[in-house]
Amino acid sequence: MIELSQLTFGYGKQKLFDNITLSLKPGHIYGLLGMNGAGKSTLLKNIAGLVFPWSGTCTVNGVSAAKRLPSFLQELFFVPEEIYLPALTATKFADSTGHFYPKFDNKQFIQTLADFDVPADRPLTKLSYGQQKKVLIAFGLATNTSLLIMDEPTNGLDIPSKAQFRKVVASALTDDRCIVISTHQVRDLDNLIDTVVVLHNQQIVLNQSLDEIVEKVNFETIPANSTNYLYAEENISGLNAITQKTEGSYTKVDMELLFNAIITNNKTLTDALNQTNHEQHV
Repeated sequence: MIELSQLTFGYGKQKLFDNITLSLKPGHIYGLLGMNGAGKSTLLKNIAGLVFPWSGTCTVNGVSAAKRLPSFLQELFFVPEEIYLPALTATKFADSTGHFYPKFDNKQFIQTLADFDVPADRPLTKLSYGQQKKVLIAFGLATNTSLLIMDEPTNGLDIPSKAQFRKVVASALTDDRCIVISTHQVRDLDNLIDTVVVLHNQQIVLNQSLDEIVEKVNFETIPANSTNYLYAEENISGLNAITQKTEGSYTKVDMELLFNAIITNNKTLTDALNQTNHEQHV
């Protein structure tokens, strides 16, 4: 689906990525995590062909993203962080824009608006920022493009809307669709994504499924005086910790804890995560 090979990019003299290689496949919901300023939005723009790499390549379905061919654009929808919508109702917006996407499903669009509790007959410019965001998310889901990219989509959404967002996005995934969601609000993607991609220090430092991660480390609460951990943070009952995998134990990935550990440049943890299963069992 998406292949980045030795991609280097920056603005002016500021380099954001240095020889990044990344492969994303259909049938997955990827969570692109990184600190503010790490370049998450810029990486998504490279994938969408909105900016061009200094060197290296970015292809989507075997086609260079930078060429922005009509066949490429028909299979891509990008929900940016900052949105600007016309003074149309959601229904009129779908009528004027949906035909650019061959698999656009108007019934799905209207149903998702209803799920989000957003009126379809009010001018978009009269809606709150959060409601406008929901309209664009609903439209993106209804395009049924093979690639859907969303940049900080939960910004502006209240807590109930974030829960509904996770539900409708999960239901829109198919075996031939790839969904990439960037955020710095890590917990917003809990119970939604199946693969974590972390951008840090100009590199992709992690690209693994949650299933792969729990095969390598545990996430657990341990006593405050414990020292046997890869990374830990204090809580009222001890330590939230990432520990070495023990045979027969399986725990849920704590993505916020995982992300915090990685951005502290915890080499012991990243080495453990980047081990292959073969290396672990040798």
